Amino acid sequence: MSRLIATAALTLLSCGALLCQPSYSAASIVNLADQSAGPYAPNSLLSIFGTGLAYSARSLTSADVVGGSVPTLLNGVQVMVDGSPAPLFYVSPGQINFLMPPNRIAGPVTIWTVLNSTAGPLVTITLQAAAPALFASAADPGFAVAQQWPLYGVIAPESPAPPGAIVILYATGLGPTEPYPVMPAEIPTFAGEIVQFADLRVLLNGAPLPASQVLYAGICPNFAGLYQIDLILPADAPLNPQIQVAMADAVSAPGLALAVQ
Repeated sequence: MSRLIATAALTLLSCGALLCQPSYSAASIVNLADQSAGPYAPNSLLSIFGTGLAYSARSLTSADVVGGSVPTLLNGVQVMVDGSPAPLFYVSPGQINFLMPPNRIAGPVTIWTVLNSTAGPLVTITLQAAAPALFASAADPGFAVAQQWPLYGVIAPESPAPPGAIVILYATGLGPTEPYPVMPAEIPTFAGEIVQFADLRVLLNGAPLPASQVLYAGICPNFAGLYQIDLILPADAPLNPQIQVAMADAVSAPGLALAVQ
């Protein structure tokens, strides 16, 4: 509650007569999945933290989705990436959740926000081809968001997966997919494997699973910027192992466990 009050107070100070001046920095941009400070990739879900970013909080609703696309203007807010508006999922005075457009390429990109006609500072972040980040559970901090196939039950400390189970992990930043690329702002309705599937490794306590136990890594249909990884846990899976995803030299942040009993 104190953080919300502090954010509101800072917003009032920077929003005289409803003229907000967005304030943030490159260091206040993080992965939405696990709140890690980069690296980032095209088609990644990111958050910007700051002050004066919006007049009020607003989440994306089904009414905002037109023609199967995520809006790039929400509550008077835009996030510009190299001059093009990015899809938005949530805006508030202190936080914006957005999608790094999938048509960006590796290298530096310039980002700024706009609230009505007032632009925030230009900041630069660097993209790489893939930058995996697993989603952390809001209900169980320290555990990865996961489900067990085929009933899609939530895997959590109170409902762990058994060794040998088929597990679905959720991630962002796994890069381009085939046979169909994802278009900017598109909510994909199809499955598509990541182009770098051969480079993907799932690590349990730092040890990679055999490639044959990773069944799929690609688009999670009907969700923009979201990927799923389907895998078979080994019969000797350890108790609540640390789980990470690696692609070439990019490795997801440490510190997340998979609930296994």
